[in-house]
Amino acid sequence: MPHVLIVDDERDLAELIDFNLRGSGLTTHVAHTGDAALAAAREQNPDLVLLDLMLPDMSGIDVCRQLRASPQSRGVLIVMLTAKGEESDRIRGFEVGADDYVVKPFSVRELVLRLKAILRRGAPATGNAAPLTLGPLRLDVASHRFFVDEREVALTALEFRLLEHLLARLGRVQTREQLLEEVWGLSSSLETRTIDTHVMRLRDKLGPARALLETVRGVGYRMLDPAAG
Repeated sequence: MPHVLIVDDERDLAELIDFNLRGSGLTTHVAHTGDAALAAAREQNPDLVLLDLMLPDMSGIDVCRQLRASPQSRGVLIVMLTAKGEESDRIRGFEVGADDYVVKPFSVRELVLRLKAILRRGAPATGNAAPLTLGPLRLDVASHRFFVDEREVALTALEFRLLEHLLARLGRVQTREQLLEEVWGLSSSLETRTIDTHVMRLRDKLGPARALLETVRGVGYRMLDPAAG
């Protein structure tokens, strides 16, 4: 049963979300401050953190950064709660490792459906999808695991989606606009460096194959196929 950590200092809203998530079959824990959220994550590693960006003791960005820095929680799904129109907050959240966002105000019923969809997306696939391989790289979509020279390397859920997207389109340039829309779910009209930040981090995790993730200047990125000559 997936466990969700709800982090929001609006107590009435947090209790309403908590009630509805429990009613949909999830287990939950509520924290009203950043420190309390980090302590709760250490005590029981959640499957998903629903994280408000405005907290009384520290920003949600800092909470996200610390969760990603910890080996225990670096792979957890992190969904930001942001105010309507605060696109810059969402961009900053993605840059420190958030996986998705929900804009306030929202329908609690729609929120529950959205979080359950995100949990399904982040969970290991139940089908028999063949691993995506390239040189020393192996992305096992079915088990949601990634290997370099048969050594497992930890990826965040967003890094996994980004690598899967590029490997499935081997040799084809993916523009920043395409990646923003199809991997991040953000408007392609944004001027943002969040793509470049994530690609740089992902490239560092590819080890001896890092050169296969090519920057096409002024356009975007592609995974090179060495067999194509």
